[in-house]
Amino acid sequence: MNRADPEITVVIPHYNGEEILRDCLASLYQSTELSLRVILIDNASGDGSVAMVEKEFPSVRIIKLDRNRGFAGGCNAGIQMVTTPFVLILNNDTIHESGWIERLLVKLKSDKSLAVVQPKLLSYQDREYFDYSGACGGEMDIFGFPFARGRIVELVEKDEGQYDHLSDRIFWASGTAFLARTEVMKKAGLFDESFFAHMEELDLQWRIQLMGYTIAIEPNAVIRHRSGFTLGAESPFKKYLNHRNSLLMLLSNYRFLMTLYIFPIRLLLDYMALVFSIIKQDSGRVTAIIKAHLWILTHPGKIYRKRKLVNSIRSVYDKKIIDRLYHGSIALGFYLFGKRRFMDILK
Repeated sequence: MNRADPEITVVIPHYNGEEILRDCLASLYQSTELSLRVILIDNASGDGSVAMVEKEFPSVRIIKLDRNRGFAGGCNAGIQMVTTPFVLILNNDTIHESGWIERLLVKLKSDKSLAVVQPKLLSYQDREYFDYSGACGGEMDIFGFPFARGRIVELVEKDEGQYDHLSDRIFWASGTAFLARTEVMKKAGLFDESFFAHMEELDLQWRIQLMGYTIAIEPNAVIRHRSGFTLGAESPFKKYLNHRNSLLMLLSNYRFLMTLYIFPIRLLLDYMALVFSIIKQDSGRVTAIIKAHLWILTHPGKIYRKRKLVNSIRSVYDKKIIDRLYHGSIALGFYLFGKRRFMDILK
C-alpha cells in the first residue's frame, strides 16, 4: 500500500497530561508498520501538551477545541474529519504491543458484518491483570449494567489467557481503544455528546448492532491502559455519569414495550443500590444516583429525540439484542450469588 494513502485514521481525544500523551504517541508509532493519519483533539488543555506534540510529533494533526467537550465530543470532532475507511479511537493514556493495529485490521476485514473490534486491554499499573475499562471484551446485562470478560463490578482478574478462546463476539468494545468502520460510525450518529464521558461507546455500539452489525474482540492484539487517569474510580462526577448514562442508554435503545418491562425493574435495582450506599455511608454514590434520576426526569425531550434517532436506523428487533445480553442482574449475581468471574456467568 502507498504510505501516502493510509487506511486508518487514529483519533485521540485529549485533556491535559503531557507525559502520558508523549508516551502514547511514541508507543503508537513504534508499535506498527502501517501508515496512519493521527488526529489529536485537544479539549482546551491548560498544560504544555499541545506544544509538546507540535514540536515532537509534527505529523500529528491537532484540532483545538475552545472548551472541554469530553470524550464523546472530542471523538466526534475528530471522526467528522476522517476520510479513511477505518477509524481507530484511542485513549491518550495507552501503551501498545507490536502489531496490535495490524491484527485488529485483519479481524475487521475478515467479516463485512463486523463493525468494531477491540484489543485485549491489560493494566499498565498491575502488569499481570486485565484493565478495568474493557478487559477482554465488554458484556452487559438486560438492565443496562456493563461488565467485561475479566472484570465483574470492581473485581479485576489476572490475565491467564482464560478468555482468549471464547467466541470473539462481544456486546461492546471499550472506548479505550477500538478499530471501527468509519461509515458505520457516521451512519449510527456518532457518540451522544450529552453523555460527556463513560458508556457513550456502549450506547453507540448498541445502535450499531441495531443496524445489523456485530462487535468483536481480538485477544492477540494487546495494549496497556492507565485506567482512571482522567477521572478516578471514586470521582463523584464519574459515579454520576455512570448512573445517568446507563439509564439514558436503556431508555433510548429498547423498543417501547421492552422499556415498559425492563425499566421498573431497573429502578428497583437502583433503589436497592441507594439504600446499600446509605448504609455504607457512601455519600458520593447516594448523590450520584439521586442526581442521575433527577436528570432523567427533567429531560424527557432529550430521551424522545434519542429514541426517534434510534428507530430511524433500527433494522434489528430487541430479541436479537437480548440474545447477546446477560439475562440476569450482574449486580445481584455479584453481591448476592457470588458470581465473581466471567466464567461464573457462563455456568
